[in-house]
This record gives sequence, C-alpha cells and structure tokens, in this order.
Amino acid sequence: MCVLLTAITFAQTADTLTVKNEGILVIKDSLNPSEKYDPLAPQRAAFYSAVLPGLGQAYNKKYWKIPIIYAGMATGIYFYIQNNNDYDRFRNAYKRRLAGFTDDEFYGDNEEPTISSQRLVDAQKTAQKNKDVSIIVSLAFYLLNIIDANIDSHFRQFNVSDDLSLKPKLNFNPVNAQSSYGLSFTYQIK
Repeated sequence: MCVLLTAITFAQTADTLTVKNEGILVIKDSLNPSEKYDPLAPQRAAFYSAVLPGLGQAYNKKYWKIPIIYAGMATGIYFYIQNNNDYDRFRNAYKRRLAGFTDDEFYGDNEEPTISSQRLVDAQKTAQKNKDVSIIVSLAFYLLNIIDANIDSHFRQFNVSDDLSLKPKLNFNPVNAQSSYGLSFTYQIK
C-alpha cells in the first residue's frame, strides 16, 4: 500500500505584501498598485462631504455625483420656499376673514368666498406638512451625500483581484444538440 501526499505551498513576495508601521498587514491591489492604502480615507471623505456637500465625492474622484447631490438638495429647498409662501398666503387670508375683511384673493366678484374658511385651514395644514417633507428630503440628500462618500472611499481601496470570481458557464453538447448551463465559483489563495 503506497500513499502519495502532495503539499503545495506558496511563498509571499515583497511586492505583494507590505507591513506598515502601525502593524497593519496590507495586501496591495493587483489592479491598481500605484494607490497606497489609507485607513483614514473613508472618514476623511465623509468629513469633507459634511463640511461642503459634494467635496467628498470630489475627493473620491466621482465628479458626476456632485450635480445629483446639489439637484436633490436644491429641489427640497425650492419646494420648502414654495410651500412656505403658500402657507403664509393661506394663513393671512384666514386671519383676514376672522377679522371680518372680505378683500382677500379667495373671494369672487360677488363678495362670496370661492374657498371656505375650513378649506383655508386645511390648505395651511397641507402646506405645513409639505414644508416638513421638503426639509426631510433636503436633509436626506445631505446625509446620503456623506454616506456615499464614506462607502465609495471604502470601495476605492477594496481588493478586486481575480482570486474570487463567480463565472457562468455554457456548454454545448454536440451529440444531442442541447446546451447545459452552470455556475462556477473560484477561490484562489496566493
């Protein structure tokens, strides 16, 4: 009885493995070895975006995201101002009606109100609710800006080598002229 054992060992070379002063073991990215690993880059990108929206995206070199952030925040601010003006208009008209005036913009030509007083109260509530939603939308875009800068900075330093891959396979059987489908999962340790 003969037993054959095979052992495969891999050695680490100096160009694929580096050790920093902090004692962090860092493996260089095989696709972009020119960039150095910076553990504080995600926090720095988030801080930049918190100080000035879009600055973290510029730090990550994702310039196309900056107009989206500003458009979302500007839309929320625009609708806040619009709803605030509507709220003031409805509120002033309602207060003038309570004071006995009949000259607001919601009266018709024959001194009859085109909108009832209860409808003016409902319109005030709706405008107030829409103002709150507009502020929430602007704040959501601001927070999304910070979160996006942080996550994108993490992904910039993520190792995307071919050591881990998921590949679909399509085999054609010429005997029976049918295709067979499969999925291959590959994990390589270097």
